[in-house]
Amino acid sequence: MTVSRFDFSLATWQSRAIRYMVIYLLLALALVASRYLTQDIRPSLRAAQDREAKLITARDELEVEVQRLSSPQRVRDWASQNGLRSFAEAPKTKQSITGVTPPPPAPVRTTLEVNTEWK
Repeated sequence: MTVSRFDFSLATWQSRAIRYMVIYLLLALALVASRYLTQDIRPSLRAAQDREAKLITARDELEVEVQRLSSPQRVRDWASQNGLRSFAEAPKTKQSITGVTPPPPAPVRTTLEVNTEWK
């Protein structure tokens, strides 16, 4: 490459400068336009995050409520208030199971078979 092949004239540099300035201005305009078109995203995102935080708090409160309401002591108290008795205090009766015959015993094998395969 020789220096004589390149055009270093003033008109060439001016046209390049104008072209680069136009490209720069178009890019700047694109950035400003994208910011203008997306300006409502940030408030919407903040509102969604606030709603999420409230829902998480409500979920945690409901989990605590479920744990409190389903505790063994509370279930026992509810059962006694509704006339239920615990299994340990309930009267027990015995009855034999009829109508079911036990299966016959399986035959006892006295031999052992071994198959060996070599690969």
